[in-house]
Amino acid sequence: MTNNLNSNYKPLFYRLNDSNDYEAFQELLRSNNNIIQYDTIYSQLTELIKLSNPGKRLNKDEMDDLVKDHIKSQDLSKYGVWVYYPWSNNLVHLLDKEEFIKVRTNRNMYKITPEEIELLKGKKIGIIGLSVGQSIALTLAMERTIGALHLADFDDIELSNMNRLRVGVQDLGMSKVIIAARQIAELDPFIEVTCFTEGLTINNIDKFFRDNGAIDILVEECDGLEIKVLSRIMAKKHQIPVVMDTNDRGMLDVERFDLEPSRPIFHGRTKELENLTPEELIAKFADLAVEQKISFLAQIIGIENVSTKMKQSLANMNKTIVGWPQLASAVTLGGAMVTDTCRRILLNHFKDSGRYFVDFDELVVASNNKVNQPS
Repeated sequence: MTNNLNSNYKPLFYRLNDSNDYEAFQELLRSNNNIIQYDTIYSQLTELIKLSNPGKRLNKDEMDDLVKDHIKSQDLSKYGVWVYYPWSNNLVHLLDKEEFIKVRTNRNMYKITPEEIELLKGKKIGIIGLSVGQSIALTLAMERTIGALHLADFDDIELSNMNRLRVGVQDLGMSKVIIAARQIAELDPFIEVTCFTEGLTINNIDKFFRDNGAIDILVEECDGLEIKVLSRIMAKKHQIPVVMDTNDRGMLDVERFDLEPSRPIFHGRTKELENLTPEELIAKFADLAVEQKISFLAQIIGIENVSTKMKQSLANMNKTIVGWPQLASAVTLGGAMVTDTCRRILLNHFKDSGRYFVDFDELVVASNNKVNQPS
């Protein structure tokens, strides 16, 4: 673990029934006077007890007895695990992994069955691009659709990113992936997160796809055209499905290379790129002007699938606007759509490739606008 707090995103775990952890825990408290402790372990235990007694109304004495019976002769302060977050100096007392997950995912029942929850614990998703990808990563973690994530983005948070990223002003200048990983750790410290702060490159792409076991789904949300193509070629090689939210008209793109290993990338819209080497791909896109990049994106997405307002935005790139236009509402929708689709793919409930639209301009239409709806 790095000593640089700006790049630190992994919490530390202290199980006080282990003598080594106990000594390390005491040393932590001695060496840092700024630590803030949060201990709600009793409340968490009462939630756990209720799950085993769903039909009973337990009074305080009954609950106290059941908690004592559950922890047996253990000291309550040593039950479970203490989790330390170095970047915030917060030290939090939690149920340990299995009990924590059991309580945290209980409200998923039976939209996600106990068997499915168990299966999803072993799944890993890789996300490239942490603007739209941040919402996706947090929603995947919140719902606990995965047990592990790989997050890749080279970019830092800028003020103009805050129209759609869930960050605070104190996070300006920080790595997008580090902030996302910290938010996930504070939500669920047992989800394994690996950050690729240099983004996806030729040098690390194999590690991103295969490190500590292959990713089960690639979620691609990056701006770089060469990485969009290269990551799909790699996903196709390893027969990994790809999911992408385009952040316009609620368009969701699914490519099932796991079920259709010979399927062309981008639904056959860029066949001329499939046999290029990574070096050739990078060279091809390196010197493209903005207009040429937009033209290529239109080829990938299909100009017929782009909204009128997005076309206007694209026409003003590097003229009156300097960045890719995105809205918080669309980014949040993308988090929901991608999470739902990934869960169904992982559970073998959804087996198709294709493009799907959740377009509010078409789905939610006021009576005065039903004529000449925006495209």
